[in-house]
Amino acid sequence: MGEIRIGTASWSNRTLLESGWYPRAADTPAKRLAHYADQFPIVEVDTTYHGPPAARTAALWAERTPPGFTFDVKAFSLLTGHPTQPDALSPDMRPTTGRRFVYPKDLSPRDYQEVWDRFLEGLDPLVDADKLGVVLFQYPPWFTYGDVNAWQLLEAAERCAPRRIAVEFRHASWFEGDRRAETLAFLRRHDLPLVCVDMPQGHRNSVPPVVEATADIAVVRFHGHSRQWANRDVDERYRYLYNDRQLSQWARHLRALAERTEEVHVLLNNCCADNAQRNAARLRELLGVVTIL
Repeated sequence: MGEIRIGTASWSNRTLLESGWYPRAADTPAKRLAHYADQFPIVEVDTTYHGPPAARTAALWAERTPPGFTFDVKAFSLLTGHPTQPDALSPDMRPTTGRRFVYPKDLSPRDYQEVWDRFLEGLDPLVDADKLGVVLFQYPPWFTYGDVNAWQLLEAAERCAPRRIAVEFRHASWFEGDRRAETLAFLRRHDLPLVCVDMPQGHRNSVPPVVEATADIAVVRFHGHSRQWANRDVDERYRYLYNDRQLSQWARHLRALAERTEEVHVLLNNCCADNAQRNAARLRELLGVVTIL
């Protein structure tokens, strides 16, 4: 049976710091990360979605956590085709179009390759410390089922190798009808972990919770079921606390995934106040998971 590693998708967002989850003594970034790592064996880094990480920052993450701790890192927005703020790029790479957002097509092939290189180089300290889990590629709602987009998944995996990527879809076309089996077969054929998501349904970016193992690692992200999912206010979008009935149902699914994989990464992304930390701790209790680093 594979190891189930439970954590959250943040350790330093504003509402968490305001919630009182951290003890008063954890009054610096270093102390807060150390305290988090005393509670959970894995965390998801979301700041890398907004800009490539600095190698020095990643080195500090590695230094401030114990051996065996894992960082799953979200891919930079430009690498998944999301609209990207120009100032997320270094000055020498910003296009002069004057547009509000930058997309891959706005960069020359050389500059686009440089973005990839800088992003991956920023992860090197985690790789060297054996603390990088997966690089999470969450694709946008307009990334629909099709051969061209399937090829982009393979390109991302090839560019990142030997680092592992995991794939999160945000368009239901990948799982409609016979396409579900085709999508899962494709991911298995290329050893690409599917990110299973639990999220509100009925929205443009909604996908069903497909609990399937497509590689030796499985990743499950919990976004909550807020009725404010379409709200531009991030706090409202993720203001949701799972109850015991929901977590108990998911505990059964996670055990089933662990039977078919070597690792299951479970990340609570209902990051408003300390909801994610509370739910992660409770889910760990329900599963009887004890990880001592």
